Amino acid sequence: MCKLLLLISIFTSLFSADDKVEIYATTMNSEGNIVKLSDGVSVVYRDYYLSADSAVYNRQSAELELEGNVRAISGSEYKILGNKATLNIAKKERSFQPFYMLEKESQVWISADKGSAKEDYIDISSGVVSGCDPNDPLWKMEFTSSDYDMKEKWLNIYNARMYIYDIAVFYTPYFGYSLDNTRRTGLLIPSLGLSGDEGLYYEQPLYIAEQNWWDLEIKPQVRTERGHGVYSTLRFVDSKISKGEVSFGYFTEQDEYVTEQALANDEHYGFNILYKNNSFINQWFGVDLKGQSGLYVDIKNMNDVDYINLSSNDTAETSTSTQLLSRINLFYNTENDYMGSYFKYYKDLTSKTNEETLQILPTLHYHHYIEAYLDEHLLYDVDIQTNNIHREVDKSVIQTDLNIPIVLQTSLFNEYLNVAYTSYIYGQHSTFDGDETIPTGEYNDGLFARQYNRVEASTQLVRAFDEFSHSVAFGSRYTLAGLENTDGYYDDNKEFCADIVNKSDPRCEFYNITDVDEALEVEFVQYVYDSSAKQILYHRLAQVVADAESNIGELENEISYQVTDSINFYNNLFYNYDKEDFSKQLNRITYNNAKFNVALSHLYRDDFIDTTANTSYITSSAKYTYDSHYSYDMRYIYDYEYSIKKGVEVGFLYKKRCWDFGMKYVENNKPILKVVNGVNEASSIYDRYIYFTIVFKPFMKNEGGKSEFDLKLPKTLKGS
Repeated sequence: MCKLLLLISIFTSLFSADDKVEIYATTMNSEGNIVKLSDGVSVVYRDYYLSADSAVYNRQSAELELEGNVRAISGSEYKILGNKATLNIAKKERSFQPFYMLEKESQVWISADKGSAKEDYIDISSGVVSGCDPNDPLWKMEFTSSDYDMKEKWLNIYNARMYIYDIAVFYTPYFGYSLDNTRRTGLLIPSLGLSGDEGLYYEQPLYIAEQNWWDLEIKPQVRTERGHGVYSTLRFVDSKISKGEVSFGYFTEQDEYVTEQALANDEHYGFNILYKNNSFINQWFGVDLKGQSGLYVDIKNMNDVDYINLSSNDTAETSTSTQLLSRINLFYNTENDYMGSYFKYYKDLTSKTNEETLQILPTLHYHHYIEAYLDEHLLYDVDIQTNNIHREVDKSVIQTDLNIPIVLQTSLFNEYLNVAYTSYIYGQHSTFDGDETIPTGEYNDGLFARQYNRVEASTQLVRAFDEFSHSVAFGSRYTLAGLENTDGYYDDNKEFCADIVNKSDPRCEFYNITDVDEALEVEFVQYVYDSSAKQILYHRLAQVVADAESNIGELENEISYQVTDSINFYNNLFYNYDKEDFSKQLNRITYNNAKFNVALSHLYRDDFIDTTANTSYITSSAKYTYDSHYSYDMRYIYDYEYSIKKGVEVGFLYKKRCWDFGMKYVENNKPILKVVNGVNEASSIYDRYIYFTIVFKPFMKNEGGKSEFDLKLPKTLKGS
C-alpha cells in the first residue's frame, strides 16, 4: 500500500494507444489489483474527460468505478452527470447512474435512472427530456426508454408523454429529433386546426434528405368536412451555379362541400417549376465564353386559385390573383452587348379556355451599351426588341421596337452648368396574323417612325455647415417633337386609339404608341444631411409647364423628412390644374425605436375618367415589444372608397428560452372560383379565425430556424 500527495498517472498496457486510460488523483491506495483513488479524481479516455470525488480501478478486469459528483465531457458538445459511473475498458462500455446529460449547443437535457454508452451510442432508461430550466421546466417529455447517437447527434424517444407543467397534453409511441442542424430524413412538425366549414384539419409533413444535393418534402393533409390531398416540393442543387425546385399537389373535395360553396371544381391540382443557372451556356455546351449567361425558369399551372389556398393553412400562402404568369428568361451579356430572350405565358383561372389570352412567345432583345466619342461628349446606345404577341384565336402580332438615343453633352462655366442635346430615333413595325372572330377594325401591317429632340440643362451645388450639409440641384428639359411617319395599322387607327377613352377597345390592344408633346419640364431636388452623413431631408419638385393639350401639366411633389431619429414622414402627390384636384396622394408616417414600430399610410388615386375606379386605401400596422418576453402587433387595411374592411390582424407573442406562445386574430379576403349561372366567376370568402402558435424549443423548427406549432380555429363566414 502506498499514498502519494502528487498527481499520479496510470496507463493501461493491455490496449492500443486509442484505448489508453489516464487517471489522475491526489491520493492513491493500492492493494493487489485494486487501486483506490480520492481527492479530485480525473480520467482521460479517448475524447472523454471524467471527474469524480473518488474511484476504484481493477487492474485485472480493467474496470473503473467512479463515485460522487461524476461529470463526463466529450469535446465541447455535451456534458453527462451522475453519482456513480462505471468505465469498462475491455468491453468499451460506460454507464452512469443516475444519468444526466446536457447537450450544450441545443441546451437539451436528459435526466434518467441509468445511461449506458458503448462506442457512439447511449442507451437511456426511463427519464425526462426538456429544453427548459431543469429546476422548474415549463414543458417536458417523460419516456420509458431512449437512445442517443453521439456521432449523428440524433435522439430517439419511446413512449413519450408531453407535459406542460404537470398536465399531460400529448402522447406518441415514438419521437425522433436531431440536436444539430444537419439535414435528415424524418417527420416534420404537424399542423392541426379546426374550422366551422372544413372540420378538423391535420397535416403531417415528411422530409426526405438522403443525399446532400436534394431533398423532398411531402405534406399529406385531411380536412374532415371538406376533403383530402397531398402537396410536395422537391429541391435540388445540380451544380455550383444552378439550383431548382419542383412543387406539385392535388386535393379532392367532398361532394357536399362543392355543392354548399358552389365551387367551380371538385378537384384542385397544379405544379410549379423553378430553376436558375448563372452560366448555362458554358456549362451545357462545354465552351469558355467570357461573357455572362443566365437562365431563369418559373413555370406555373393550376386549375384554380384554391390549389394555392389549400397548399397551406397559413394566410401567407393564399392566392391574391386569378391570373398566372409563367416565364422563361435567357440572356448573354458582355462588356458591350446584351442579348436576351423572354417567354411569357399567361393563364386566366376564371376562364374555361385560355385560347383568347395574349401570350408573348417570345421576346427577342438586343442592347448595345453606350459608346462614347469626342472625349465622352458624344454618346449613343441601341436597343431593339421583337415581341411575338400570340393567341390561339383572333388577331396576333409580331412587333419590333427600335430605340437609338444620340447624346451631345458638355459642361460650362467651370462645370457649374451641364448641358446636353439628345436626338431620339424610335421606330415600331407590326406584322399581323390570324382572323378576328368578330371584325372590329383594320389590321394592316404597319410601320411607325419618329425622331424627336430634347435639350437639358442642370446644375448642382453643395455647401457644408457646422451641423449639416445642404445639396441642391436644378434641372430643366425641353422636348421638341420632330419628324413622324406612319402607314398601315398606325395610319388606320391613330386618331381613334390616341383618345384615352378608347384605350380598352379591341382594335387598340396592339396600339401602344404615345404622343410626344412639346413641353418644358423643370425639376428641383434638395438633400440635407447631418454631421454623420445621415439623410435628414429629401425633397423633389417637378413641373411640366407646357404641353400640347394644356398650358401646364401636373405638379409632382415628393418629400421624405426624418423628423427625429424615430419618426419619418413621406409624401408624394400629383396636382392636376385642369381638374383643380389631386390625381394621386400617398402619405406615410412611421415611428421606429427599440420598443415601438408604427406605420400609417393612405393612398388615393383618381384618373378623372372612371369614378368607380378610384383608389383610396388606408393601411396601418403597429408592433410593440414590451420586453424580451412580450410583444404585440396589429395590422388594419381599409378600402375607404368602397367602405370595405380588407384585412385585420391583432395578436401577441410571449417568448421564453425554451418555448413561445402566441395568439392572433385575423380577418382577410380569400379569393375562390365559383360557378354562377353556369359560368366560372372569381369570388372571395371573408375569413375570420384565431391563430395560435405554440413552440417547444428546440424540438420544433422549420427551414428558417423559427420553431412553430400552429393550432388554428378558423370560422368562415359569408359576407363581411
